[in-house]
Amino acid sequence: MDRFHLMSVFVAVAETEGFAAGARRLQMSPPAVTRAIATLEEQLGIKLFNRTTRYVRTTEAGQRYLTDARRILADLEAADEAAAGINAEPRGHLTITAPVMFGRMHVMPGIIDYLERYPDTEVSCVLLDRVVNLLEEGIDVGIRIGELPDSSMQALRVGSVRMALCASPDYLARNGTPLHPKDLLQHSIIASSAGANTADWRFHQGKDEFTQRLQPRLSVTTNDAAITAAVQGLGITRLLSYQIAPQIADHTLQPVLEDFEAPALPIHIVHREGRYSSTRVRSFIDLLAERLRANQTIS
Repeated sequence: MDRFHLMSVFVAVAETEGFAAGARRLQMSPPAVTRAIATLEEQLGIKLFNRTTRYVRTTEAGQRYLTDARRILADLEAADEAAAGINAEPRGHLTITAPVMFGRMHVMPGIIDYLERYPDTEVSCVLLDRVVNLLEEGIDVGIRIGELPDSSMQALRVGSVRMALCASPDYLARNGTPLHPKDLLQHSIIASSAGANTADWRFHQGKDEFTQRLQPRLSVTTNDAAITAAVQGLGITRLLSYQIAPQIADHTLQPVLEDFEAPALPIHIVHREGRYSSTRVRSFIDLLAERLRANQTIS
């Protein structure tokens, strides 16, 4: 079999962690995928996967080969696109990750737009409230909120958001509006553990930074739940500004302690490809960046 074909099958099985799932991605039969992997392992003289009845995982040698295979296939695709010219339409599979709520509100509309524009593309969207290692988990494009650590990833800044406190007008009418973070000790607190939220809330006053430790009356695991509780008047919650933008706009929530907010957090689109990134990656990044930069709730 052609070596590039065998590499493509290997990458699909490794990224989907299954022979059947890899076969579906490639639109091949599972027996054909099994034969391709067996042929590749025989040619290389190494075992690429550990297989059980419950999972398929790359071996240590397989993980190293996966990194090289991805790079080689990306270079091959770039060469094909260069030969086809700049007018080549995006095609193929794209995997994207984003925080859960941000993905639902702002990334999914962009993905739908992308799929409608380019009918020969497919997208897998992974929404997780944790930092995903793009290289290790086979992700093409990620959306990150917060300062980026030093890495080899390519990054494009597209906006920023703030950590904001809010409560319903009814709650504030009944309990008063806090004027200083210390006043929160006398209030009912709603804390969400999604993302990087904790019960230790950080504030700024001029050049000074300080943390106020609070005892939540209600702790929830999703930001949607925190918003629901705050809208219904249970207490004060702290979320990213884009998450509560609709409720602020329709006045079901009201911001508090705005003078003590921490500096805004940047939003980046990151990707793992170098200067010869594929047409499908470049096209998606360009489309999403345009949409996000035009969005007033994250600018």
